[in-house]
Amino acid sequence: MLTQKALLAAARRPGLRRVITGTPVTRRVVDRFVAGETLPEALEVVRTLSADGLAVTLDHLGEDVTDRSEAQRTRDAYLDALEGLAPLGLGAAAEVSVKLSAFGQALPVGGDDVALALVRPVVEAATAQGTTVTLDMEDSRTVDSTLGVLAELRRDHPGTGAVLQAMLHRTEDDARALAVPGSRVRLVKGAYREPASVAYQDKADVDAAYARGLEVLVRGGGYPMAGTHDPAMIDRLLALVAETGRDRDSYEFQLLYGIRPDEQLRLARAGHTVRAYVPYGADWYGYFMRRLAERPANLQFFLRSLATRS
Repeated sequence: MLTQKALLAAARRPGLRRVITGTPVTRRVVDRFVAGETLPEALEVVRTLSADGLAVTLDHLGEDVTDRSEAQRTRDAYLDALEGLAPLGLGAAAEVSVKLSAFGQALPVGGDDVALALVRPVVEAATAQGTTVTLDMEDSRTVDSTLGVLAELRRDHPGTGAVLQAMLHRTEDDARALAVPGSRVRLVKGAYREPASVAYQDKADVDAAYARGLEVLVRGGGYPMAGTHDPAMIDRLLALVAETGRDRDSYEFQLLYGIRPDEQLRLARAGHTVRAYVPYGADWYGYFMRRLAERPANLQFFLRSLATRS
């Protein structure tokens, strides 16, 4: 737990960012989790995953933008991504995920309005080519803002997806509010450093909260998306869909690119919809550090790689 907290804190320390991103060996480990720094590299990964029977959600990496012109570049990057996906003809099997902080949510004046204005054309473009956008959830201070933008987008684009983090105390109530027909909700455990006042701190408590949230979503009227690599939670979803008699096109598993790829293929070959979360782009540091914090095996892999090259 102490190591996890240290890594999550490091995710937002500019000094450590410079050290880690400037270490050549880091690139070899990053390649395990990130599908390249350019769109063509990411699209090649999408083609490979699609050929294996997996759906994808494409994420152009970046967050905590405090400059409007940079937020506009994020919008343009996503429009380019959708344009690049269109010729593949994957439809809803290839969506995109966005972080509103990359669209200007954190701007000191009018951040919510800027983020909504800039993300809207991305959602419109996705709808036009038969796919969707999911709004990633960031730290707890952004939840109300993100859900507010979600409500506005769903007026015209009801398929816009949301993400909830089980570690937050409020999430079970948020899940009930969102578990309605047509609502797409990805449930994750959470990968941000949060205080005890708003989030569970013990793994067992987070696991229990995830199981409760999953049950709320599966028994509700929406489209649950289980963002998990945890075998116990995968089994829990399978048990819940069996209990409720859900059709296989009424839920999906979502797993991160590069993590448990064999399990992704196993579930897909068993007839379940499996969507790989595929990040790409040069601004990979924050994402990478959260992946190290999530699983001891990821950190051990990184440290072994450093030792091998030293």
